[in-house]
Parts: sequence; structure tokens; C-alpha cells
Amino acid sequence: MAVEHGIVTEVTPGIAWVKTARNASCEGCASKGSCMSKGSDMIVRTINAANARVGDRVVVSLKTGAFLRATFLIYLVPVIFLMIGAMAGHVIAGRLGMNPSPVAAMAGLGCLIVSVMLVKRNAGRMADDVAYQPKIVRVIGHAPPFQETHGPVS
Repeated sequence: MAVEHGIVTEVTPGIAWVKTARNASCEGCASKGSCMSKGSDMIVRTINAANARVGDRVVVSLKTGAFLRATFLIYLVPVIFLMIGAMAGHVIAGRLGMNPSPVAAMAGLGCLIVSVMLVKRNAGRMADDVAYQPKIVRVIGHAPPFQETHGPVS
């Protein structure tokens, strides 16, 4: 299970926005479209399972299986499509008596484009699936109660 620590910046019913530090695993995340980057920090939309409040320090987790499936989809599927397209283009060109190199390149590129469209469509679906969304699992420290001040304190 991938675990991060952060601070809640905004809360809506069932959802919390958490400020965390950006790391290398962010690129493979299916929910990266629901994150907003601010320099080395990022704000992540999470399921607020722990009823966290604004200012709370929290632990956010994402299941490892979901993370690995998302990584496979984003990185390996396009490479597999590219290789299959290139091999198919090479075989088809050979059977038609054509130069196999340009046909393999064009078929590989075509399959790569198709795979990117499929990945994009599936990534959108995965981002809507609760299993692929980060969740607040624990509140480390509660935010102090909000105190309104009226002018300088003496």
C-alpha cells in the first residue's frame, strides 16, 4: 500500500483535498488528473474516510494493486501495442512484397496512437473508480479549533 502524509486544505462532503509532497510515484497514478501541482507540493483529491478537517495532518493511502494496474496501463500497454503493430506491419509488408521497414514503422505508430487513446479512456474510468482513488486512512493530529480575533491581542 502506497502511503503519504499530508495536510488537509479543503473539505467537502466525503471528499478532502490534501497537500502532499510530489514524488516519483505520482506519474504512474491513475488519479493524477485529480491532483493540482504547486511546485514540489501537490494537492490531491482524496476520499475522506477518517472525517478529517481543514488543517489536520493525515495519512493518505492508495492500494498497491491499483497503483500497479495503473502503472501497467500507462507505461506498458503503449509499448506492447507499438511492438505488436511493428511486428504485424513487418509481416504484412513481407507478404505483400513491400519494403517492411516503413510499413512496420507506420503500423507501430498507428497502434501506439490507438493505445494512447485507449489508455486515456480507461484512465478516465479508473479515476472515477473508488478503488483507484487515494483515501485518508488516519488523522495524525487534529486541527486546532478556529478562533476569530477582533484586532490585536494585548
